[in-house]
Amino acid sequence: MILGACARAEPGTNVSASTILAEAGQRIERHRKGDGLIRVLDAEGTPIPGAKVVIEQTRHAFLFGSNIYKWGTCRTEEHDAAYRRRFVEVFNYATLPFYWWSYEPQEGQPNHAYRQRVAEWCRDQKIVAKGHPLVWNYNEPQWLPDDPSAVVRKQMQRVTDCVARFAGLIDVWDVVNEAAQFERSHLAERSPKMTAAWNGVGRVEFARRAFKAARAANRNAVLLINDYRTEDDYEKVIEGLVDAEGNRLYDVIGIQSHMHGGLWPVEKTWQVCERFARFDVPLHFTEVTVLSGENGWELTKARPGFKWESTPEGEKRQAEQVEQFYTVLFSHPAVEAITWWDFTDQGSWQHAPAGWLDDEMNPKPVFETMKRLIRRTWWTRLEEQTDTQGVVRFRGFRGDYGITVHTPDGRTATETFELGATGLAEVRVK
Repeated sequence: MILGACARAEPGTNVSASTILAEAGQRIERHRKGDGLIRVLDAEGTPIPGAKVVIEQTRHAFLFGSNIYKWGTCRTEEHDAAYRRRFVEVFNYATLPFYWWSYEPQEGQPNHAYRQRVAEWCRDQKIVAKGHPLVWNYNEPQWLPDDPSAVVRKQMQRVTDCVARFAGLIDVWDVVNEAAQFERSHLAERSPKMTAAWNGVGRVEFARRAFKAARAANRNAVLLINDYRTEDDYEKVIEGLVDAEGNRLYDVIGIQSHMHGGLWPVEKTWQVCERFARFDVPLHFTEVTVLSGENGWELTKARPGFKWESTPEGEKRQAEQVEQFYTVLFSHPAVEAITWWDFTDQGSWQHAPAGWLDDEMNPKPVFETMKRLIRRTWWTRLEEQTDTQGVVRFRGFRGDYGITVHTPDGRTATETFELGATGLAEVRVK
């Protein structure tokens, strides 16, 4: 994973949707690509002119992902196989579940093994794995003690254990989730002990301790603060996440964007990016949802007997809206990752038709649209010929590459390299 320097986007906050969309291609060209130079030489270091060079991107630097919660838990083995196959076709980033109440339902018996298997599969597929979340009071393990100080101690021990245990497999973490309004009344009912412990320490101080524990457990980890709030209350939490010397305790700001009620306007999406870009760290859109059926929140609860289904009209709308949303985010230089929520309608959050795959793991139009966008439109594959100096210059999307060289006399050579954000990537192939 590459954490790049975050440049502010040129248009600013007060700009129209038409301007943002019209200039997206220019921003993508400027901020998502890098320059490369390939020099083809013989064994003695002499340039080889007229060699055919096939340049093929193999992985994006930008993180396109989804939660991977249905891995190994689909209704059938055939569904499991289809889920994994489709996941690899479009994504290079996966969010694994670490909800404390389900991860460790019995004290001292956490389910490490399942996450270990998923994380190892991600590693083998060259997919970056992220753990979500380490601290959240949406619910709580029933075995937590009554003493708030003991709860704080056990919470920090959990942070340390998970981050240290999975170091090397999972090095990206949503450390604290939804701290901006952790004291909401329904959370106090569902997680009274956790909420009381958080209240006792203080909203920001509790988060600080969690980040310090995570950093001590893995110095190389990428640590996120994550929230659905996009207003001042979230900014205040972020501003407080510094140590005694004023150093940031977090590496990335996570922004949720569940759009069950309808797509965010382009202007809002841009303004949110600009608001949080001022912190000068990468932004990750951590939980993105756009429905392919009727829009609304928790409709299965609001309407007894209601079956929330994907519709042809909704699927067409979803594909168009997701393409637009991703284009705006991909064009903003502060954004470095987008995570979908959920990949399939099977077992989706709120039973909503939000997947790129339907309940039977068949691709919806959004899957084909986004596969084309991510793996063709925003992907580099070139065939060039070396000049008289044995050189090929090119510009491509940042990420990992493979090169195959065919010399005029019939020899073949291969090489791999990474095309970064700044400077000229020079590769020598002998």
